[in-house]
Amino acid sequence: MPIVTGPLTVERLTVPIADLPARLAGTTVVQLSDLHYDGLLLTDELLARAVDEVRSLSPDLIVLTGDYVTRDPTPIYTLARQLKQLSSRYGLYAVLGNHDRLVSGAAETITHALEQVDIRVLWNQIAYPFGETFPLVGLADFWSSAFRPAPIFEQLDPAVPRLVLSHNPDSAEVLSCWRVDLQLSGHTHGGQIVFPGIGNAPQLWDLLRRHIPAEWRKDIPYLSDQCFKIVKHWEWAMGLHRVGSNWLYVNRGLGTYPPGRLFCPPEITLLTLQPAQVKR
Repeated sequence: MPIVTGPLTVERLTVPIADLPARLAGTTVVQLSDLHYDGLLLTDELLARAVDEVRSLSPDLIVLTGDYVTRDPTPIYTLARQLKQLSSRYGLYAVLGNHDRLVSGAAETITHALEQVDIRVLWNQIAYPFGETFPLVGLADFWSSAFRPAPIFEQLDPAVPRLVLSHNPDSAEVLSCWRVDLQLSGHTHGGQIVFPGIGNAPQLWDLLRRHIPAEWRKDIPYLSDQCFKIVKHWEWAMGLHRVGSNWLYVNRGLGTYPPGRLFCPPEITLLTLQPAQVKR
């Protein structure tokens, strides 16, 4: 059962993009992530509030960064009917997360359901909603054998800025050798449990577990090695980060996962893009 989550929050921030075309100054992008829609981990009430909130923001582009279901892909059709209410000037784009691939055939089912409601799913693909001067790159899930960014980035002129969707923020470490003006990720749920002024629980538990013998850790909840395979960089669990010369933003997600959320409210992100004052 989820712990108290806190109210749905709209995080608003402005991100500088080097070489952003002047016509795109002030462009707004809404990001949704990690819905985990299965009738338990995301309520219909919260989903409806999120849809209404996104519609009220009237963004130029809407992107979704994975984990639409938890395991069974069947609920994607109900979710897609709700997401069909969303629209934006430049359309809706999505990538898949690790939970969208847990069951054989799930990725195909989810892709089909989303594309039926005009949400284009990118799997190692480049799209041009803004035109050729600011492409949108959607990558395969980081844990997938299909995650091979080199052939994708080699298609792009290094002088051209780009927006990148990649479910797992750990991919930012690999992508740091290419130009990524802004990477949007999810996956971490913000750590789910956050101690205000201190940090997220997994990050703190990771410090603790280093002082506990490995043979003991396997019997202590949330200190097992399995728990820490979720993500390597818990310091990137939420918010905006600089990874090399690239920007990474990690959304806390709408849904949850046991044991639930504490001081880590579900999130809608509203990003405003502006030309950077200093070029890369």
